[in-house]
Amino acid sequence: MTSTRDGQNAFAALFKQLREDSGLSYRELERPTLATRGWISNVASGARWPDRSWVERADNALNADGRLLRSWDLGQAERDEQKRMKSLILASVKDSDEILLATAPDAVDVDELNDSIASLSVAYLSSPAAPMLEQGLKLRHEVIRRIREGAARPHEVTDLYVAASRASGILSYAALDLGDADAAATHARTAWRLSDLAADDELRAWVRGTESLIARFQKDYRKAARFIEDGMKYAGSGTSAIRLLCGAAQCAANSGDSVAAQRLLDAALDSRDHAGVDTVNGLFTFSHAKQLYYAGSSLMWLDDEGALRRAAHDSEEAIALWEHEGEQFRSLDDEALAHVYMATARLKLGEIEGAMDAVRPILALPPERQISWIRRRVSELDVHLDNERFANSRAAMSARDELRGAAA
Repeated sequence: MTSTRDGQNAFAALFKQLREDSGLSYRELERPTLATRGWISNVASGARWPDRSWVERADNALNADGRLLRSWDLGQAERDEQKRMKSLILASVKDSDEILLATAPDAVDVDELNDSIASLSVAYLSSPAAPMLEQGLKLRHEVIRRIREGAARPHEVTDLYVAASRASGILSYAALDLGDADAAATHARTAWRLSDLAADDELRAWVRGTESLIARFQKDYRKAARFIEDGMKYAGSGTSAIRLLCGAAQCAANSGDSVAAQRLLDAALDSRDHAGVDTVNGLFTFSHAKQLYYAGSSLMWLDDEGALRRAAHDSEEAIALWEHEGEQFRSLDDEALAHVYMATARLKLGEIEGAMDAVRPILALPPERQISWIRRRVSELDVHLDNERFANSRAAMSARDELRGAAA
């Protein structure tokens, strides 16, 4: 049988061969390709599919004369077709799950419930929060019903706790994206209780990271740091440690400590080299693009030029990566926010036109895509434009009018 990943496997093999022929180590490729050695190693092994801009840099670094790019184009066409087929399959499975739940609830086994929640976690990345809240609530209701009624075998109870915890985590994200931090915190406490009952360290670390996120939304950075400290006790072989370190960097940046923030971000990059695979994708994993996005969202708060330039650069890199990520990693809301973070950093550097170029795609988003995080961060651009340095700037006045017009 012919492999459905022939083009992708061929790309990985070609990259590996070109690197070996060049004599360059993964570390020596870090600077010219703007990626960590662990990330590059994953490309060579076929575990990571890069975006085209990275391939262009790698093609130049390896003097491949376009061979690597041509191979990537073939692999990408293959991936696009796989994604189309997967979407059709997921839609058909969702319909079947809904029919089974409606006609014979207990006919759907625990593994299928967990699979449905995992699928919802992936769908969340490209869907509005409100319908995700509704679907998450339905799934959690079914899981809790089974726990209460004992509609599961004894060995399945732990799996039900895990399913209910993940569903609660999805509800927490949805509530926060809809602007209700108190409701998000309630769902997160429920997720913690259930993950603790399941004794699932990966899930415990993720929940603590989410509780820290909510605290940062509420600007309670001391509380956020305490959640991170506790979460690190449970961080294991997946991406939880990276997520928690990036959260700690946000806390440090918001206290004005540029050195600590960048040190924590660098530690997160080192941690990426040793990270394993998470049990569930979507909301429950932390991709390299998300990591760069966190760097942008952290360093944009600072005033030193080096940190601001890194914030703008990493935000732009995150956007470029997400444009070519699979649906299990690409978050449309985070991608939109990365535009705002890039705009914020550029604005603080005095680059008004560059800032507006970055944020204009977000101003054109439909209302249902304007989650609370986006509304809050865009409004803060207006505040930055009121800075004395822009007092007599016509460009600043025009930008302010454009932002307020979009808000209206």
